[in-house]
Amino acid sequence: MNTWTDTHAHIYVKEFDADRSDALVRARDLGVSKIYMPNIDADSIDAMLEAERKNPDLCIPMIGLHPCSVKKDFEKQLYVMEDWLRKRPFAAVGEMGTDLYWDKSFWGEQQEAFRIQAGWARQQGLPLVIHCRESIDETLALLTPFADPKFTGIFHCFTGTAEQARRVVELGFYIGVGGVSTFKNGGLDRVLPGVPLDRLVLETDSPYLAPVPHRGKRNEPAYLSLIAARVSSLMGVTEAELSEVTTRNARSVFGEGTVGSRTNS
Repeated sequence: MNTWTDTHAHIYVKEFDADRSDALVRARDLGVSKIYMPNIDADSIDAMLEAERKNPDLCIPMIGLHPCSVKKDFEKQLYVMEDWLRKRPFAAVGEMGTDLYWDKSFWGEQQEAFRIQAGWARQQGLPLVIHCRESIDETLALLTPFADPKFTGIFHCFTGTAEQARRVVELGFYIGVGGVSTFKNGGLDRVLPGVPLDRLVLETDSPYLAPVPHRGKRNEPAYLSLIAARVSSLMGVTEAELSEVTTRNARSVFGEGTVGSRTNS
């Protein structure tokens, strides 16, 4: 059986409260060996760490402030994140980034929160997991000053153009691909064939963006197998090859799969 890494899943949120354990069993049964959990805000940390406590070999936490949670109090929120970074290891700084789809009123604050969190990640030798909905060019501009050969991360839920993908790769980052790859008009069929396979990772973004044939329903890590089938077809490789390369890529981003595997630099 092929082994998969879900590099982005909010398995700890309330949508899984009724059947989280069963969802994780389904994921394991379909070969998912690691689930990286992006944080949302100060209020989501306890639930995320509880999921890790109950499933330490499978569920691995990040720490960061989601751009849609960046409001007037964003500095207080970031103080909480920074305190957690001092207290224990995390796999990445994320989910952070920018979002010009839902609300543009805190755009200035989003940019400042991005710079602060990118600074943490580079300083501590951690990868950066970036949300960039309707804001890829703006995000690339924010990220460019932090460029460093040792600095990497993931452009999560990538839905950009081939040119934007090229720029992401040039910065040393990876393309995160999820359920949108299965959508008829998702556009990734024109982009993914040009992305180097060694710069691709898979994700579900559970409970959001479920792949076809579950589109519109709750997503879950077990559906990574459906995403993998579509991506392997688009990339012209077997699922076994995709499993091997994307698992290796995830290890390159996060380390060997544990929150303590990276050292500060």
